[in-house]
Amino acid sequence: MSARGSLDFADLQGNILRGYGKQYVRHLVLTVANPAAARRWLADASSGDESATPQITTAEPWTERRRTCVNIGITHPGLAALGVSPSSLNSFPHEFVAGMAARNVLLGDTGPSDPSKWKEEWRGEGPHLMISVYADDAADREATAARILAARGAFQLRAALEGEGFAGGLVHFGYRDSISQPQFYGVHDPDDRRDDQPFVEVGAMLLGHATPIENLRWEVPQPNVLGHNGSFNAFRVLEQQVAGFEEFLTACADALMNNPLSETLLPPGAEAGWDPPMDRRAALREMVAAKMLGRWRNGVPLALSPTSPSPQPRIDDAGLNNYGYAHDPDGQRCPIGSHMRRSNPRDAKTVQRNTNHARRLVRRGIPYGPHYDPANPVKAERGLLGSFMCASLTGQFEAIQYDWTNLGLQDPRITGSNDPILGNNDPLFSRFSFPVGDNAITFRGFSHFIHTRGGAYLFQPSMSAIRHLASLSGGKTARTR
Repeated sequence: MSARGSLDFADLQGNILRGYGKQYVRHLVLTVANPAAARRWLADASSGDESATPQITTAEPWTERRRTCVNIGITHPGLAALGVSPSSLNSFPHEFVAGMAARNVLLGDTGPSDPSKWKEEWRGEGPHLMISVYADDAADREATAARILAARGAFQLRAALEGEGFAGGLVHFGYRDSISQPQFYGVHDPDDRRDDQPFVEVGAMLLGHATPIENLRWEVPQPNVLGHNGSFNAFRVLEQQVAGFEEFLTACADALMNNPLSETLLPPGAEAGWDPPMDRRAALREMVAAKMLGRWRNGVPLALSPTSPSPQPRIDDAGLNNYGYAHDPDGQRCPIGSHMRRSNPRDAKTVQRNTNHARRLVRRGIPYGPHYDPANPVKAERGLLGSFMCASLTGQFEAIQYDWTNLGLQDPRITGSNDPILGNNDPLFSRFSFPVGDNAITFRGFSHFIHTRGGAYLFQPSMSAIRHLASLSGGKTARTR
């Protein structure tokens, strides 16, 4: 089917092209205990009979809001466990075959993020599949997950990862998240667009369709029924060093209090007009946080409001993604090295400008762990359960991580520096600079603020592919850990 023609939404898993907006998530990290039983579960979960087995959610439009949604991703070893033939397994992209852990250097997963330090469920061969349950209510999440795990000995549970959304769409570093998501031809209505950002060919997410790169198509794993309309998911457990991040902001603000450039960065007294107003040191903390990300913590982009998180007139939700960087070539408003500008250059000039929109990802993330309270800084693991979806792991996800996040190859002025928030930063070499008039402010000596605790490359098959997998024979049982 043409990317700009009619897509068969009933054949697509629902979480790829749209988010569900659910408050609660549980990711069941599994191995195949009995291949035949696992295949029976796939058949039942794609049968349309909700009374027997929780059904895998498709991309079909809802007539009424669903209480729970279920989706599935399968690793390369998982496909083998389900009985996929060696020739078919070999038709998958090499990075998917190798797995996320083997790609750690490209991804910046070294030092505290090295796979040898990942949680047990991600080590060795790793899991075979991940079934994700999304729900508006925690009790519905529990009940649906329990029904899946009761599937006649099909699966062995390695871990259950729970996430819960925070009020206002915030994540642990205090930023509002999930503001910018691509809109696709054939999926979203150009006459009812959310913003003025360019639409993207659906082949950036779905195999077998034209991509934004000269309408070329990524190679489809074989047989076609298995690969077509599938997608890949780089699933990552990202632990956030919240206390360290907040301490770094305080140190930066203290340094700026004695730096004359701070008066150009934030005109004296400007913070009094913020909502809420704050003292100058607190305002400088927020300014550094905004420069590092590219947005104020409330979601207002620096490109639209470089000196205040409270612009007048107020920017509505649609306007929060309605901007570019072409008018800010030197990063006076939004630093070239900020997280948002690195990962999505929009209309900025870059070394590989034809990839600005070709590397788009669909991001689905939810916090895990307790909210951080600086007045009562309880030690606990907290972070983000993140899904980064695309049609090519190496051409999109890995390219962003390696080229843009950890090398800064998109612009010679940041080459050799890492993303200040997500990057693989070493205190001996780390630096983050941004221009202030004809001068620049540079911060050095910071470490990783995010540690990878695990993850896997998952294939998200179409509904046709799920039924194809259910029809196979053979396979292997899970290894005992």
